[in-house]
Amino acid sequence: MKAMNNSCFRASLGWVLGCLLFVAALRCEAQGNVVPNPSFEEYDTCHAVLGFFDTDDGPLHWFSGGGTPDYYQSCLLVGAANAVPQSFAAFQYAEDGGAYVGVGTFQLPNGFREYVMAELLTALTPGQTYYVSFYANAAWNGSETYPQCYIASSHIGALFTMQPRPWTIDDPWPVAGNTAQVYHPWVVSDTVGWTLVSGSFVADSAYQYLMIGNHFDNSITDTIHFAHYAWLPKAYTLIDNVCVSTDPLGCPMASGVVEVTAPDVVLWPNPAVDLIQVAGRGMQARAMIMDPLGRRIWQGNLIGENWRLDVGSWPRGSYVLRMEEAELHRSFKFVLTE
Repeated sequence: MKAMNNSCFRASLGWVLGCLLFVAALRCEAQGNVVPNPSFEEYDTCHAVLGFFDTDDGPLHWFSGGGTPDYYQSCLLVGAANAVPQSFAAFQYAEDGGAYVGVGTFQLPNGFREYVMAELLTALTPGQTYYVSFYANAAWNGSETYPQCYIASSHIGALFTMQPRPWTIDDPWPVAGNTAQVYHPWVVSDTVGWTLVSGSFVADSAYQYLMIGNHFDNSITDTIHFAHYAWLPKAYTLIDNVCVSTDPLGCPMASGVVEVTAPDVVLWPNPAVDLIQVAGRGMQARAMIMDPLGRRIWQGNLIGENWRLDVGSWPRGSYVLRMEEAELHRSFKFVLTE
């Protein structure tokens, strides 16, 4: 059994032309999908064990890009910690097929993150637009008597890299780099259905690898509590049905998705002391700031390329800035310190 260090639960071809109808394990995937084993259905062995590092004990073509992500399979008997639908993490059927993976996406106080990673079937072409999607679910209602992960988190996304980042138990814990080509800026809080995370971007390099998880640190990540326990809060997110395609109809896309490579909006500094700034070319948005209890502290309009707000007299602590710009809604968490 592999070590499951700091995992939330301690209980222990690629795309082809047409479908081979006589082989049940092979299905028609999204048109032009360059992600291998996108729904995690292909595996060497049906393992009744949480935590994996590589394809020997996880889904084929996928490996750990940080921490010990977990592999959930419907081939397992009822009672297994990583069975589908009932597991230690959740009662959840797969969005597609009978398998999915799970990763830690938030933790206090150290910001621990887990990631799953795969080598793409073909490297991305610089200058080409790619459409990206996957489904996420906030894990809850598992079989643990005292759940270790009891909140939902934001910023679940996809990061494309040139090199693999395989992780083993002796490696340092991965640190969020506060960047991803496609991500979901709102909290993935649905514990019953699957939330579609999608977007498009123009490749600036011949990326060969895809890494999924929360690539943003705790100061940026928003959370929602399902319950309150004495131990420190963690979030755990299930992932299924991953797609990357050059065809705008090749992957399921949410309505109103905005390319994140368009001039984006950033809030800085974070943490802040007496001033926060929001920068973004051509920005014009309605906004409000709320405290941790959800009380509205400030409301107004953000106009121009560099907007500033004096917060020197505000109580120290965390706040959330919510913006509405046409059909786009964004949320930024920031912290005021001494």
